[in-house]
Amino acid sequence: MADSSVRTRRLEPGLRTASRRVAANQSSSGHVYASRTAVPVTPVPPIRPGGAGESADLLRRLATAGALAAAAEGPDRAELTSAAYDLVWPIVFSRLTRRLEQQRGHFACAAGVDGLADDCLDRFHDDVESVVDDLLTHARRPIDRLEAWIAARLGAATVNGHRRRRGSRGALQRPRLPGWLALALGEDRWLTALAVDILVWVGVRGTAGTGTWPLESWAQQRAEYTGDWAGSNPATVEREVELTLDAMRTRPGWYESFVERPLGAKQAPVAAAAVDPYGEPVTPLALGEPDQQVESEMHRLAGDAVAALRQRLARGEQAERAVVEVIRSVFGGGLTSTLDRAPHSGADPVGGVTAALSEQDRLRRIVSEVLSIVGDEKS
Repeated sequence: MADSSVRTRRLEPGLRTASRRVAANQSSSGHVYASRTAVPVTPVPPIRPGGAGESADLLRRLATAGALAAAAEGPDRAELTSAAYDLVWPIVFSRLTRRLEQQRGHFACAAGVDGLADDCLDRFHDDVESVVDDLLTHARRPIDRLEAWIAARLGAATVNGHRRRRGSRGALQRPRLPGWLALALGEDRWLTALAVDILVWVGVRGTAGTGTWPLESWAQQRAEYTGDWAGSNPATVEREVELTLDAMRTRPGWYESFVERPLGAKQAPVAAAAVDPYGEPVTPLALGEPDQQVESEMHRLAGDAVAALRQRLARGEQAERAVVEVIRSVFGGGLTSTLDRAPHSGADPVGGVTAALSEQDRLRRIVSEVLSIVGDEKS
């Protein structure tokens, strides 16, 4: 059990969420809720700024007096929430999160809060917020051992919090298969299970990578249900998902409320940046026509050839020999702009240039043309 006297890391995102909820509740009601506790308690002085230690002590004194929930309905809820987070999060991690992460095979996440992956950390924050809200709502009787009381309510608190979050997204809080949908699916054991999985999936915050549905996971589940290990693959499951959705769409209002709306509330997945084996970002291929890239590189090579010929002719070298050597040197390799194409998928853009050097008539025309280009550039 965590030692509450040790100052722990505060979960700021969850605290801000809880504080916003309190502010919204107070602004909408216009008054502070009256205590619903059945046992009269000694009034506790309001919290004064004095650090986390004073807030933690007051939290325990209120719980011992059975007045914590009543006090949390007043103006001191933000300070009590802060103290509750410091008390609750080590209990949630040690008694709940670590076990769940081990069951998922996330052993690095189970090692400590700092090792939680993004999705696992989000679930952890959600669970902590649910337990804090449960503590500040239901602690209406004297509690001598606060940590033990919190640990005993972890399951109920997190399940209720999960259901509230599903409801806020418009999904069914307790996904169950309607009778009409089971009949529409022929009461098939696997398809009815898949329908429930769909209703569960649309209400959770997680995403399936760049896809809509967790087809890989469902393919494994399909194999276990049907025994068809060879035929259970994402493509098969995708067809069965569409079949199930078609059955759901026979009740348009129900489908829009409990499938389409919560599914649309999910955060859109963001594709990760592509990297090479060394972890460096990979530059995406530029959009454009492949021939345009070839033409651009041919112009670049021609400019290199003209520059080299100008230098050699300026030194008084024989024109025909200089032209042959420069053309073979510059145009004798492969074009880098053709590396993204399959071999032999198109004509060799430089093969015709070098091949023309072996024919005397074409060579004389090439030399004449090159000399005119170099002469024009000199002038």
